[in-house]
Amino acid sequence: MTIRKEFDQGLEQLHNLLVDMGNFVEHALVESMEALKDVDMKRAQVVINEDPKLNNMEEKIMELGSKLIATQQPVAKDLRRILSAFRIASDLERMGDISVDIAKVVLRLEGQTLIKPLIDLPRMAEVVQTMTYESIQSFIHENVDLAYKMAKDDDQVDALFGQITRELTMLMMENPRNIAQASLLAFVGRSMERFGDHATNIGESVVYLVTGSRPDLNA
Repeated sequence: MTIRKEFDQGLEQLHNLLVDMGNFVEHALVESMEALKDVDMKRAQVVINEDPKLNNMEEKIMELGSKLIATQQPVAKDLRRILSAFRIASDLERMGDISVDIAKVVLRLEGQTLIKPLIDLPRMAEVVQTMTYESIQSFIHENVDLAYKMAKDDDQVDALFGQITRELTMLMMENPRNIAQASLLAFVGRSMERFGDHATNIGESVVYLVTGSRPDLNA
């Protein structure tokens, strides 16, 4: 087997692991949000319990990438591809942590009725879920246009977060008893805003991979 063929096979393994991580993160986000909507303790606990699996995926990517660097000594774009995979895996791991944070909010809401039907928070979750999928696709296909789309999608996430914050502030002003739960829901909104930022970071990594320079898509 030629050195290049071995390297290409290693890169394919990296790609597959990143896709697996992306799918895992999407699922964790959906499950944590569904758990929040229904104040479902069991569903939230599953998200928390499964998080170590994502950490293991990140470790595998770091190990494989490090092995490729040590044995294949890649340069230029080949090296950027591995370094980008490292950074993307790190962002995905943080996104998984954010889903766990949301699930932990659900546990704190045990026995409570939500102070309002959740509309904008699930909408935020839908947008960042799409961003997660598209960010991984942009890496696999080296699609810079799709990477830059992250910035526009993130603007939508920021706008939704602003709307959520205003609504929750009004609820707190109307009734001080709403303050504790409204603060938790605001934390969920802030968490998903950060989730979107990490997806945008992946877009930045893709631009770096293709062009050799890293833009600031979160500006």
